[in-house]
Amino acid sequence: MSGPDLLSVEDVAVDLPTARGPLRAVDRVDLTLGAGRTLGVVGESGCGKTMLSRAILQLLPKRARLSGAVIFDGQDLARCRAAALRKLRARSLAMVFQEPMTSLNPVLTIGTQLIETLQEHLELDAAAARKRSVELLAAVGIPAPEQRLTQYPHQLSGGMRQRVAIAIALSCEPKLLIADEPTTALAVTVQAQILDLLARARRRRHMAMILITTDLGVVA
Repeated sequence: MSGPDLLSVEDVAVDLPTARGPLRAVDRVDLTLGAGRTLGVVGESGCGKTMLSRAILQLLPKRARLSGAVIFDGQDLARCRAAALRKLRARSLAMVFQEPMTSLNPVLTIGTQLIETLQEHLELDAAAARKRSVELLAAVGIPAPEQRLTQYPHQLSGGMRQRVAIAIALSCEPKLLIADEPTTALAVTVQAQILDLLARARRRRHMAMILITTDLGVVA
C-alpha cells in the first residue's frame, strides 16, 4: 500500500477583486501528489495555472481570497502562520519561475544569492556555503562554476540563468518542486536540457514535482 499523499489540494478556489467584481482565477481544483511523483498541469495562457501554484505556496496577491484546503506533508498551509510558511518554503517547498530574470536579483552576484540562501536556511558557515554553491552549480550543468559565482544574472544566457534558478530551488533539498513553465523563451535544444535536468534531479532526490506548461509535448 502507498503512504499518504505529500500534497492534497481540496476544492481550492481563488477569487481576485476587480472593478467589475470578483474574478475567479482558480475554480474548485482538486489534485493529489505522492512523494517522488511528477504531476503535469497543462492549459492555455491565462487559465490560472500560475495562480494555482501560488495558492499551493500561499504566495497569492494580498487581496486575493482563497477557499478550500492545501494539505502539504500533513499541514494545511492555508492555516499556517507566516513564520511557519517561510520555513516550509525555504526547506520543503521550492519553485522555479518561468522567467529567471525576474526571480533572480539583478544587483547581486550568483554567488551571493546562492550562499545567502544556504546560510539562512541551512545555517552553513561562509566557506561551507561557498563550497556547496559550487557543487550545486556543477550539478545543474554550469561550466566553470567557481567563476560563475562572481557573475551577475545579466552576464549569463537565458538557459544558464534558468539553471541557476534551479540550483537555488534545489539548494535546500525540497520535498516538492513546482516548475512554472521553466522552458519559456528558451531555444528548443536548451528546453530539452532543462527538462532532462529537472527529471534527473527529481529521480536522484526522490522529490515530487509539479510541471506547469502550455505545451503537451513538454509534459510528454
